[in-house]
Amino acid sequence: MKVWKLVSGILSIILFVIVTFQSCAAGLSNALEANGEVSGTAGVMVAVLMLAGGIVSIASRKAKGKGGNIALIVLFGLAALVGFANYGSYSDLAVWSGWCLINAVLAVVAILTGKKNNKDEE
Repeated sequence: MKVWKLVSGILSIILFVIVTFQSCAAGLSNALEANGEVSGTAGVMVAVLMLAGGIVSIASRKAKGKGGNIALIVLFGLAALVGFANYGSYSDLAVWSGWCLINAVLAVVAILTGKKNNKDEE
């Protein structure tokens, strides 16, 4: 899981830049069309949560406790929830929300397998 946390953290930080630019373009499009959608704003929120999740993922990759994984579940889970609930005309937001959901699920797996490994050590 250490390697996965490093890779997903780096990818999340890189994807932050892409999602931010796309979200700004989607927000501008929503404002110009005056269609009442908030997918651009939701995209910026997903991007910020993705950046925070990437940083936490890299910082907590060698931690032995559950705190880092719980933080990843909250950050990536919230990003997935916001993205899936508000993607509207910005359909790429569903893809980025899917990435966040995958990271949240893998953090749950890391917690579950961490318990098993701790029992084996006793």
